[in-house]
Amino acid sequence: MPIDIDKTVGAVFAPTTYEWSDKDVILYHLGIGAGVPPTSEAELRYTYEGDLHVLPSFGTIPPFSTMMSLGTVEGMDINLAQILHGEQAIEVHRPIPTSGSVRQQGRVTGVYDKGKGALVVIEIVSADVESGEPMFTNTSSVFIKGEGGFGGESGPKTLTPIPEGREPDYVVESPTLPQQALLYRMSSGDLNPLHADPGFAMFAGYERPILHGLCTYGISLKAVVGSALKDDPTTVGSYQARFSGVVYPGETVITRAWEVDDGVAVEATTQERGEPVISNGLVKLSSSG
Repeated sequence: MPIDIDKTVGAVFAPTTYEWSDKDVILYHLGIGAGVPPTSEAELRYTYEGDLHVLPSFGTIPPFSTMMSLGTVEGMDINLAQILHGEQAIEVHRPIPTSGSVRQQGRVTGVYDKGKGALVVIEIVSADVESGEPMFTNTSSVFIKGEGGFGGESGPKTLTPIPEGREPDYVVESPTLPQQALLYRMSSGDLNPLHADPGFAMFAGYERPILHGLCTYGISLKAVVGSALKDDPTTVGSYQARFSGVVYPGETVITRAWEVDDGVAVEATTQERGEPVISNGLVKLSSSG
């Protein structure tokens, strides 16, 4: 079998470093649709260096190259074209600065049997280069088609129930641009042709290029911060979400949020097709939030 469980689980990635400036932060925010309307004080906090704040989902950008080196891990002889990003979680240990640099160390924490595929869980800790203290930790679950059925454990359940029979406390509409995926791929470094090449997208089974899952992840978190968290991104301690569908650039993402005991429960759909795109979402507040 291409995946050698004994070698893969616990395997570590080669360490990487990532450095960013306020321009990178602003470009990321524009990539997830910030700046509408452009003169809004709340939007300028994401798009203008005068009083720049950092949305915690920016922390998914530095470890991207590490995550994409999964195929280099010992025991992981896989076709990267068969990978789907299933879930994403980020824990923010302290507010992300507008400029900085981190040293990153990743490891495979689990491989689970999902029948039609294998679910590989990767943890990447990004630590401040100067202090050595962890700044944020990403946990990514990637589904590898065709690699299941090996009789392994199915993995832990991570269900975040939406309050039954209760209307959401917040509903936010986030229109995307027709060129949103082209903008996000430049801001994130994720140059997968699935998000740009119509022929490649059709070959993959989509009518046209789709928006990156991590772009939708950022859109939904921004919606929660702008509503339930009163435009204060520093109150976010963590955000987990499952990618349950795709957004086509130009569609509007409808984010629904419920205040619950342990934070804010989140789900999102497309306005045009009613397609679920974010499920199992939960924003937990920071210890100081």
